[in-house]
Amino acid sequence: MAFIPYNARDRFYKNIPGAVKTDQLFRLCLILPRSFSVTGAHFMLKKDGESVVDYPMYWAGMHGDDCEVWDISMAVTSPGLYFYHFDYDSSWGRGSVQQVSEGVGAIANGLGTQSDWQLTVYDKDFETPDWLKGGIIYQIFPDRFYNSGTPKKNVPSDRILRTDVENDPFWRPDAEGKVRNNDYFGGDLRGVIEKLPYLSDLGVTCIYLNPIFEAHSNHRYNTADYLKIDPLLGTEKDFKTLCAEAKKRGIRVVLDGVFSHTGDDSVYFNRAGRYKTLGAYNSKESPYYPWYSFTEFPDKYKSWWGFDTLPEVNEACPEYLDFITGENGVARKWLKLGASGWRLDVADELPDVFLDALNRAVKAEKPDAVLIGEVWEDATTKWAYGVRRRYLLGGQLDSVMNYPFARAVLNFARSGLAEGFQSAVLSIVEHYPKPALDVMMNHIGTHDTERAITKIMGESAQYHGREWQSQQKLTPEEYEKGITLMMFAAVLQYTLPGVPSVYYGDEAGLEGYKDPFNRGYYPWGKENKPLLAFYQKLGKLRQSLPCLQDGEIRFLSATLGCVAYTRASEKGEILVIANRNEQEISYNLPERWFNKTELLHGNPVTSFVRVPATGCVILKF
Repeated sequence: MAFIPYNARDRFYKNIPGAVKTDQLFRLCLILPRSFSVTGAHFMLKKDGESVVDYPMYWAGMHGDDCEVWDISMAVTSPGLYFYHFDYDSSWGRGSVQQVSEGVGAIANGLGTQSDWQLTVYDKDFETPDWLKGGIIYQIFPDRFYNSGTPKKNVPSDRILRTDVENDPFWRPDAEGKVRNNDYFGGDLRGVIEKLPYLSDLGVTCIYLNPIFEAHSNHRYNTADYLKIDPLLGTEKDFKTLCAEAKKRGIRVVLDGVFSHTGDDSVYFNRAGRYKTLGAYNSKESPYYPWYSFTEFPDKYKSWWGFDTLPEVNEACPEYLDFITGENGVARKWLKLGASGWRLDVADELPDVFLDALNRAVKAEKPDAVLIGEVWEDATTKWAYGVRRRYLLGGQLDSVMNYPFARAVLNFARSGLAEGFQSAVLSIVEHYPKPALDVMMNHIGTHDTERAITKIMGESAQYHGREWQSQQKLTPEEYEKGITLMMFAAVLQYTLPGVPSVYYGDEAGLEGYKDPFNRGYYPWGKENKPLLAFYQKLGKLRQSLPCLQDGEIRFLSATLGCVAYTRASEKGEILVIANRNEQEISYNLPERWFNKTELLHGNPVTSFVRVPATGCVILKF
């Protein structure tokens, strides 16, 4: 059957693409053959967890000579995740139109290949910070970025301070069979301050810092004291200075909030007896005892992923909730001192009651502060704690770490499958509320993943342990090809909806497999100069293209190893063409793009443009 009954990604069928606001009127059209003798059509809408509701559609005239249009205009009053399909009545009984692939519908045939479409409905009052839109995030693992040389004070004696920054972090177990993560390269907050000019040259508008609070490991995800800066990183004054100096350059600072667990070696648990406080491990009379869940006091307790060094907290505990989200709580303290938001570690392990309270606290203290959650899947369909999560419907998160986009970019750079790239991108665009989509944290590597260049060019680390990973380096030929493909991936990352997030050192060509090999010291003075210059160029381009703040994405093509898409808004429009083939191609342009300016290389543009092998062009309208 040649006709398309419905396509959720086509404005003819659905006049508002993607998610809709509560109370926002939208129109849906259904095309059915006249030969079906349809007597009635129905929009079958089901809110997640509830029963389907039948909304009658209306005959709206002919479509060509042999098809009819049925339509409905409506608004949904309650935020949530909805699913829908269409039914129709004819002389042969009732039939259905359901999704078969990529937003496209077909007459249901009962073979089990059909599904409902998703409709995300978000609160009409949901807004996200304008300052982040069109910007660039730079993620810093503090110990590994830059050591200012400032003398460190009050450093615990069980830490190993290293000077051989060109080597890998320690990863082998000690004599007791433990990897203690207690070696430090000395990166500090003053080091970040010193490198603010470097970040400005990259076009950075937001620094995301991995944990900076006192903790007894180099990654600091085992918080010891939420109210103190770790002594190796500096002081509270240093933090305030960083935020103030960054602000002068138009750069905000976002902190890492690790609120699902603490360290066992902490003020609150105090298993090692390091602190003078009465920790939960020390006594049931401890003020912190209600935070934790003991099965056999004191040695058996609920811990994060079974690591006994990371006792889990009960985030709904009133005392803990007040400590983090109260008027004088942790979240508001650091905002007062200059932070502009929080990235939430393992956000899917934080229950709704906690996220709701945190949102209220953060927005009350600083209305334009941002809340970014670590969610690895589609955040609109995520299940956790036995419920469908409502992260992006309003009142919880502004944004999430966009792992689906990261996988799409890296897979395309590695394999050249254009169709898969388009499908992955449009799925998220279709599901995410526009305010959230505009501030998605679009990384291609983080402290939790392989370095992007390694992910693109290296052998898969699956089934390989740390011994193998420690020995792997790209050959010179692989590395040079990897640099080219990093540029290719960066163009996609910088031009997709959302905000590109650069993991420190990726722009310098750092390679490495998973933790800790992805956490090396930034190679100051030994950067890959062409790659760094390319990132700086992209940063300037991004600053000059306001359509990247909130422009809609539309694909012109995605086939044969090449994708082309536009980003358009009232502020302008660009056309991105990414060619993953190993040879140059000539891309024939739509007439409206004839003779436009090419921004990346200055390539001539007539009725076509030449796109380099494994390279990209950007045209400006």
